[in-house]
Amino acid sequence: MSAPKPTLGLIGFGAFGRLTALHLSSWFDILAHDPAASDGEGLARLTTLEEAAACPVVVLAVPVGVLAETVGAIAPHVTPGALILDVGSVKVRPAGVMLEGLPEAVQIVGTHPLFGPQSGKDGIAGLRIAVCPVRGDKAAWRVAAFCRKELALKVFVVTPEDHDREAATVQGLTHLIAKVLLAMEPLPTRMTTSSFERVMQGVDMVRHDSAAVFRAIEHDNPYAAEVRRRFFGLAEQARAELDG
Repeated sequence: MSAPKPTLGLIGFGAFGRLTALHLSSWFDILAHDPAASDGEGLARLTTLEEAAACPVVVLAVPVGVLAETVGAIAPHVTPGALILDVGSVKVRPAGVMLEGLPEAVQIVGTHPLFGPQSGKDGIAGLRIAVCPVRGDKAAWRVAAFCRKELALKVFVVTPEDHDREAATVQGLTHLIAKVLLAMEPLPTRMTTSSFERVMQGVDMVRHDSAAVFRAIEHDNPYAAEVRRRFFGLAEQARAELDG
């Protein structure tokens, strides 16, 4: 008889929460809490916030904008020694929120899966994830090893600051350009080039991301404003050269 699987509390059962449950259900019995969810879809058992927060591993799959509220809600119910992870698109602010709001007896690891429901719809093997030690370096390296060995992800162990510096360009520019191109639709679909089609493939990957994701990437990343300033400055310089 096989040993029972450990339980994992999943706070948030939206699109990314369901993707998380799909790929972790082989290793964990998942107890999910989300007031907006009415069905675990065979991936998780819906439960109370208190029960989900008391699991030995808790994943916070909520928007960055409500992370502080969520941390405050789960803090009285987490168990000493538990591992708490977030999956947000930025890492400096969430790391600070979790350090300040969670008991010292829990381990904290920030993660950012560099994919989403759209880019991960055909499987996540070979995709990338950033793992950020926040409280407990050994816990972060255990998470990294699990992601690499069991999920076949490419893992980058980085500080929250290093993550946000790179993400300000990688994600910030992607979403910014996509927002502009989406506003220009309808765009040509007949006489297109391969380069244009690849640009639109990138746009399609983030087309259905929520406004909360865009706000987190552009406003909650402390390095994003400087990237935008440089991008718009260079765009204005190019326009001046063309107009001149």
